[in-house]
Amino acid sequence: MKMVQAIIRPEKMPAIKKSLEEQGFIAMSITELTGRGEQKGITLQYRGNKIEVDTLPKVKLEMVVKDQDVEPIIAIIRSAGRTGKFGDGKIFVLPVETMYKVRTDEMWQ
Repeated sequence: MKMVQAIIRPEKMPAIKKSLEEQGFIAMSITELTGRGEQKGITLQYRGNKIEVDTLPKVKLEMVVKDQDVEPIIAIIRSAGRTGKFGDGKIFVLPVETMYKVRTDEMWQ
């Protein structure tokens, strides 16, 4: 099993979620957060003044999936989440040793 973590633009989350659901990938955790990457924030104009915004809103999507589902999930996230601009996000794949279902005490390895 693997954990797929994707840090993406908040406005892309509905399209990514819909695309994943259409392919049968339903279970996911979604967390709102702020962060910065290579763009190091942005400069905005507000009432004639420049404001430096150091961190930007992001969404973290987490899914624990079977090994064979990792590549299709990554392809879906990349195609539905891409704008071609800085800040599109990152995808991480981590090994998962064991998963337990709280309700049923079922263990998956």
